Amino acid sequence: MSYSEIKRLIDIFLSFIALVVLFPLFFLISVAIKLDSKGPILFKQKRVGIHKSYFYILKFRTMRVDAPNDCPTHLLEEPDKWITRVGKFLRRTSLDELPQLWNILVGHMSFIGPRPALWNQYDLIEERDKYGANNIRPGLTGWAQINGRDELPIEIKAKLDGEYVEKISFLMDLKCFFKTILSVFKGDGIVEGGTGALEKKKEIISE
Repeated sequence: MSYSEIKRLIDIFLSFIALVVLFPLFFLISVAIKLDSKGPILFKQKRVGIHKSYFYILKFRTMRVDAPNDCPTHLLEEPDKWITRVGKFLRRTSLDELPQLWNILVGHMSFIGPRPALWNQYDLIEERDKYGANNIRPGLTGWAQINGRDELPIEIKAKLDGEYVEKISFLMDLKCFFKTILSVFKGDGIVEGGTGALEKKKEIISE
């Protein structure tokens, strides 16, 4: 049995257990979202999956219902303007990503892999093609996420995704998993404004 097959079995088992165990947390978050703002509990968005197929990623809604759709957060001029109060907490703690356990269970995603690009992030998709990073299942977290997260420019992010493809293994996945937990607790690399936001800030300061 290949590692990709073993990885898929692990994904199914762990995502099912996590969905059952975390059900009370899902309920509490759902109530908080409904009390905080109008709109649905879940947000779904078209993303790029394995072999550049499309699927709809699930997240807890963190933005107002009138926020621009299919637009990466880093392209919004004032991202904080659209994020709800509960949404800020969910994004800071990455709890908004929990519904993707369902995406993992049904096979759209894996626990570890490149973060799925928006269908219209053509620059990121093209860069990932150079490294074969579009040919594996996208992940809940990945090598790029533990090496910079939101502040990475697209070229570096795609290169790191390529490094993961080259080194993919059980030990590599364990490393990504535990370092992700550490990064979430520390809040490393979270920049509201998304990919390359820190670089943009540095450019403004230096001018």
